Amino acid sequence: MNNSGDSPLLSREIWTRGSESHENSDEDVANEVGNMGFDLPDPSECFNQRIQQVSRRKQWKLNYQEASIFLEEGQNNDKFNTHPQSHEALPAYEVAHNHWFYSLDLLAAVLVMLLAACERPAVPYMQLPVGVHGSLEMLCLLILSLDLGIRMKWLGCRSFFQHRRTIIKTLMVLLMLTESIIVLVRQENHFRVTRALRPFFLMHTHYCQGVRRITRQIMQSLPPILDMIVLLLFFMLIFSILAFYLFSDIKEDGNFQTIQESFVSLFVLLTTSNYPDVMMPSYYKSRFYALFFIVYLSLELYFLMNLLLAVVYDSFSNLEKSKVKSLFFHKHEGCMHAFRLLVTQENRHQVNVKHFIGMMEFFQPNRTRKEYYLMFKSLNTSRSGTLSNEEFFRVYDVARLKWTLKSEADIWSSDFPQPFRSAFKGLHHFATWKYFDYFIYIVIAGNFLWILLETISISTSSAVMEKYNFASSWISISFVCTYCVEAVIKMLGRGPRDYFTSGWDVFDFLVTAVSVVGVFGEIFENSFYYVIVLRPFRLLRLFKVKRRYRDVLGTLFLLFSKLISLSICIINVYYFFAIIGMELFLNVDLKNCCINTSVESYYRVSDSGDTGYYYLNNFENIFISGVTLFELTVVNNWYIIMEGFAHVYSEWVRVYFMLFYIVMMVVMNIVVAFVLESFMFRINYRRQMHLDTMDDDDVYREEVVLSENEMHMVNVLSCPLTGDFIASGEMGQYVFKGESQRSREDFSLRMYRDEVEEWGKQLQEARQDTINSIEMRRFRQRPNAGTSLEDISSIGRGSRMSSASEQCPESPAPCFKSSLTPASLGVRDNPHSSHRASMDITDNGTQQVEGLDSHVSYS
Repeated sequence: MNNSGDSPLLSREIWTRGSESHENSDEDVANEVGNMGFDLPDPSECFNQRIQQVSRRKQWKLNYQEASIFLEEGQNNDKFNTHPQSHEALPAYEVAHNHWFYSLDLLAAVLVMLLAACERPAVPYMQLPVGVHGSLEMLCLLILSLDLGIRMKWLGCRSFFQHRRTIIKTLMVLLMLTESIIVLVRQENHFRVTRALRPFFLMHTHYCQGVRRITRQIMQSLPPILDMIVLLLFFMLIFSILAFYLFSDIKEDGNFQTIQESFVSLFVLLTTSNYPDVMMPSYYKSRFYALFFIVYLSLELYFLMNLLLAVVYDSFSNLEKSKVKSLFFHKHEGCMHAFRLLVTQENRHQVNVKHFIGMMEFFQPNRTRKEYYLMFKSLNTSRSGTLSNEEFFRVYDVARLKWTLKSEADIWSSDFPQPFRSAFKGLHHFATWKYFDYFIYIVIAGNFLWILLETISISTSSAVMEKYNFASSWISISFVCTYCVEAVIKMLGRGPRDYFTSGWDVFDFLVTAVSVVGVFGEIFENSFYYVIVLRPFRLLRLFKVKRRYRDVLGTLFLLFSKLISLSICIINVYYFFAIIGMELFLNVDLKNCCINTSVESYYRVSDSGDTGYYYLNNFENIFISGVTLFELTVVNNWYIIMEGFAHVYSEWVRVYFMLFYIVMMVVMNIVVAFVLESFMFRINYRRQMHLDTMDDDDVYREEVVLSENEMHMVNVLSCPLTGDFIASGEMGQYVFKGESQRSREDFSLRMYRDEVEEWGKQLQEARQDTINSIEMRRFRQRPNAGTSLEDISSIGRGSRMSSASEQCPESPAPCFKSSLTPASLGVRDNPHSSHRASMDITDNGTQQVEGLDSHVSYS
């Protein structure tokens, strides 16, 4: 019985119409056959009706799969010219895009990088024989080459060698395979600086897409940055020449005796590592010489370096906006390609629910039939029962939604039996009560005062930390118990899912867990005294009180994934320079070096206790090299390390250290610009959207109402899928709520909504221009007025055979050479259509092609 209050006659009519359409669904003719079905027999040419239906089902299945691939390529920002070109290429494409294969590729890339710890110079206790690490390297390289072979299978030779990153990986694999074979044959390691290129394999993996994007942004930002660096070095050279003429006569000053020493000294001075030591001899000679160093630092350090940061910030901000625009167009292009494969010849402008769900089963195979229908109804804002092109563009937004049945007051415990439902409802109101949060803030403030007083008491008593008795007091235990009760109340009142999906609540839970560990540390007294340092983490929760603090931590949460990608980029740079450093300075011993120089004391090794310890900053293995490079990054006394290697090895090694400083200066400036841009974006977004905090808008929500008949349709697999219930306006009683966390891209599109509207207009205008140009092709002058109708009909029948080969001379697949081509705009000649064209001679001497609409998609 229908409980929704709708007319039974109307529902019966809809079910009858839906059943008839389901029975005739095999007769749906795709308006266009994709690349996958190009080499399959035309169903319309099959005389057996059963074979015709089976062939048509397979054709639609391949269209669904290809449409989902187009959506994935749009989502992942993959180029459409890497799209599978035929049915034979599909297995290779599926293998290459399998998550197990992604994991294997990532494992091989990480393992080949970690081999640096086992090769010469190896980390102690990790050294492997040459034959072992050489064989492991060959195995990893062969696994990495599997991706190249599979890519060659589905792309073909021409497209394979048009992809620059693939060509680079191929050359690197061949080079490193050759080197590993030489190592295995000679059973001895040689000078292998090419190991520094191994991070490229990690960057090439599927799971490092963020690393590739940031690396691409860094490379795109380089032109203006290099201009500023050239200007910086140019002024440095001018001041070096001037310093040589001014200070070379001062015998006590050994920093400017030659033009090389002058340039190196001023380069180090830019980092302020040798200031004011580098100035003191000349300052002793004349107090006026201080003006030289003041002017130099003011110009180079305080003006040009900050100007460099401004240039980096401006370049990075522009790239962020252009990236949003390019992703917007790329996703729309993927939607257009998918849309034209889902429409039928009977309705070339709209996609019905059956074909939409057929495509979504490939795009998101882990969802249910009900979720697919909820996505469809959420997209169908026109309530027509079919999706237009404009409505289909939002498929990426609804595909991320997690759907749940909205219950009373949206409380997770509304389905509990009494009296538990009332009890949990009361806990829900108490947990969401604002004064409950105010009470917790007062408790945290009191806890802060207690920790401060206790720490002051310990410090004034001059107690030894290892021997101090950290007995648990009732005050510290009561504070922790209060935090635990708060966490339990929020979890039970709001529900575990809601609690653990909130960033601040997860942060609170972790701080509370750390506080519990601290209390156990106090209970175990001396054995775990160091756990006491975890107690101040409770105070971090006070950041929620002030909005400015929430913006700072909110920026950190928003940037967390990208900060991980930035960290991997920095690690890759470290790895590159660490390998080069190990190969160059393998046998360099810095103990008691630099005798009779200004840095002698830093490298002195003595039993009397006057040891400098700087000899520990070397490149004896990959991990110690990383520590040394980090010290160079901090730049405090970095020139002392450089002077030691320059004295022992060669003066030319300064180039290595100075180049590392320049590279890290650029990378760190980009990191600063990245954080600054994200923080400013958060502030501007909050102001433009009139929000107190960005957290109020971090969830995208949709609500969809289903009727009793719709629920029956999506729950019973044998029921036919139809959009007639949507078109009939049938009232519903089941309310479903879809939610998803907004990404940085979502915030950007909302932030630049005026520009997004303009981008949409540009796309629509270009698409309309292409449609108009194709419309003009429908009427043309008759070139063969004397040709018989039979000959014309034969020409029409043969056009289907020839158009496929003429469409793209390199491959049978559609050409994708521009983002605004007819194909990308959803308007495209269809050489695979099963509907043949015929021509009629009109009275005005023109020939009109009938059935051209079947060859052209106006989606």
